[in-house]
Amino acid sequence: MTQLEKLNNQIIQCRKCPRLVEWREEVARVKRKAYMNEGYWGKPVPGFGDENAQVLVVGLAPGAHGSNRTGRQFTGDASGGFLFPALFKAGFANQAEAESRGDALRLKNMYITASGRCAPPDNKPTLEELNNCQPYLEQELKIINPKVIVCLGRIAFERILKIYGIRDSSYKFSHGAHYQLPTTNWILCSYHPSQQNTSTKKLTVKMFDAIWEKAKELINKD
Repeated sequence: MTQLEKLNNQIIQCRKCPRLVEWREEVARVKRKAYMNEGYWGKPVPGFGDENAQVLVVGLAPGAHGSNRTGRQFTGDASGGFLFPALFKAGFANQAEAESRGDALRLKNMYITASGRCAPPDNKPTLEELNNCQPYLEQELKIINPKVIVCLGRIAFERILKIYGIRDSSYKFSHGAHYQLPTTNWILCSYHPSQQNTSTKKLTVKMFDAIWEKAKELINKD
């Protein structure tokens, strides 16, 4: 068993946050009408992808009827429906669709994870809940040691800065912004591909495609 596999087993068994445990399990019991005949995952959602990846993607947290249902990051909801076609186009995924953790999707040179591993009510994890999850993200960073960290949203960006101990006010979140970390790593910011951002055109396909092209550029940058 690899280090990441061992870590993911720990993540799946985590029950550190009572509010999140209660919520994720209630959602899995009650279900959404459209998925009434499906079995929900209802547990913390581990990361997935290429264990030798140079690009680490950090999201916010599982969606109640997306990852909390399928058990795989960004799989089964509108965010994933926007993300994976972009990754396929950029060469980071072998297909544009992500329906279940048992499908044929494979990531290339990329590993996808999140700041929080359990679906939170209203998509809003508390600071304490994010702090409880942080050691898992720290271990992923240590094991993978990515060249580029793509932060989908401000919360992911601020969590990475916290892990690296960066308090420099010049590190500001904006779409497309990128900064070199104290190590040789790069951090690249993107708006989160949530339906709220994509339906309002705050994040367009063109804007999102540019992020993945920039990530490829940064892989080869000193």
